[in-house]
Amino acid sequence: MSNEVRVRFAPSPTGALHIGGLRTAMYNYLFARKHNGTMILRIEDTDQSRYVDGAEEYIKESLKWAGILPDEGPNAGGPYGPYRQSERKDIYGQYAQQLLNSGKAYYAFDTTEELDALRQRLKEAKANSLQYNAITRMQMKNSLTLSAQEVEKRLAAGEPYVIRFKIPLKEDIRINDMVRDWVVVHSSTLDDKILVKSDGMPTYHLANVVDDHLMKITHVIRGEEWLPSAPLHVLLYRALGWEGTMPQFAHLPLLLKPDGNGKLSKRDGDKLGFPVFPINGDFPGKTGKPEHFSGFREAGYLPEAFVNFLALLGWNPGTEQELFSLEELVRHFSLERINKAGAKFDIEKARWFNQQYIKQKSPSELSTYLIKELKNQDIDYKEHLLERICDLMQERIDFPFQLWTEGQFFFLKPTTFDQQLIAKKWTDEAITILTAYQASLAESSDSISAEEARDILSNILDTKGVKMGKVMQALRLAITGRGGGPDLMEIISILGSDEVADRIQYAIDNVKVSTSN
Repeated sequence: MSNEVRVRFAPSPTGALHIGGLRTAMYNYLFARKHNGTMILRIEDTDQSRYVDGAEEYIKESLKWAGILPDEGPNAGGPYGPYRQSERKDIYGQYAQQLLNSGKAYYAFDTTEELDALRQRLKEAKANSLQYNAITRMQMKNSLTLSAQEVEKRLAAGEPYVIRFKIPLKEDIRINDMVRDWVVVHSSTLDDKILVKSDGMPTYHLANVVDDHLMKITHVIRGEEWLPSAPLHVLLYRALGWEGTMPQFAHLPLLLKPDGNGKLSKRDGDKLGFPVFPINGDFPGKTGKPEHFSGFREAGYLPEAFVNFLALLGWNPGTEQELFSLEELVRHFSLERINKAGAKFDIEKARWFNQQYIKQKSPSELSTYLIKELKNQDIDYKEHLLERICDLMQERIDFPFQLWTEGQFFFLKPTTFDQQLIAKKWTDEAITILTAYQASLAESSDSISAEEARDILSNILDTKGVKMGKVMQALRLAITGRGGGPDLMEIISILGSDEVADRIQYAIDNVKVSTSN
């Protein structure tokens, strides 16, 4: 590869960006960086009826969060702009006219009713295809069946029309896909796709081929759902005389539901309780009603963990390595190692990646997440203790927000207690030990080490002839309100003797064992 590699990510601003779309962007980015090439962001907004306000900004924010920064695009600029298709309408017109002039495309004046009638006739005849194609086009109202004078008359009168591509009658279209090897499609299976709609806007098919050519795209890396359109695009390149500079194609596998049955959708995420979008968004759903789209960012996933997880959904490095920085992904990535089969979505694996990246962070880095939450909650804190708290909690959390949700007891005295634990562990024997321990702590220096806290407790237990296991959960309950957590003696050291003594006394005074069945 040379530094002439140019790829593009070309989303439509129609709502939230599915993580499958973000994976497509990521693979384009990795491929471009691997070969010292250029990645373009192009907004494909030719279908104005589906345009959604805010969707373009959502796409850009999603890419930014994942660390995917295009070299050219609506914000970055570049020599091949504009990078929104709605701003390139005049460009497409000349190429549509070129296809008309060369006989590769034609005007079609058929009404909706006439098209419906065609489909009904084909259905009644039990035809193999219900398409507007090389056979049926000769039964319809278009510039292939009307005289030149009639066509000119209709155009001059402003009669609505579309421009359709004239698919060759009998031809094999061969595509050497970089993921799927050779794909061969016979032209008889294709219909005469609309290239220019009645509103004058190009369809995806014409616009993306023209833009890819003019922007000198060398590799089209896109989702598997576009594979059926690839033969049409190859024919368009030929018809426009661009076959010699046609980009190479690579069609990526689908992201599948966790059980492997079908494409991963928002409904699957809502049903199973996990996000399928990079960041939160509020957009119209399929019914047109406002819907909330939950994102990985707001669910607590670190961008580097998310990128690592997503990269391995459909690609593998050929080694046992699982943790990759974005820079390492660039070095290792290759289209040849992308799988043909769809990739099952495993949210537990995503959590595991998040946990691994949390473990790699320093307590100082983690404390920034905790400080943000403490400020949101308007809770006072001792800054010099935060890194100790984060260090203690680090191995026990999957998400940064859990520093707060699982560690609130470091900042707030418990006022409620685990009732099941009370019933099992809040015994007279435990209360006796806790009373003695509370008294000893009250007389100790407030600054206490974990070792000193353990020694004081051990001495009391030895004197009373009680084993440590008899009282530890009751002691934890009194201090944290919970039955589990990090090392209890470290917690005592962080809280200090005075605070712990107060909490134990509060528990002794307020915890009651229920007598109900």
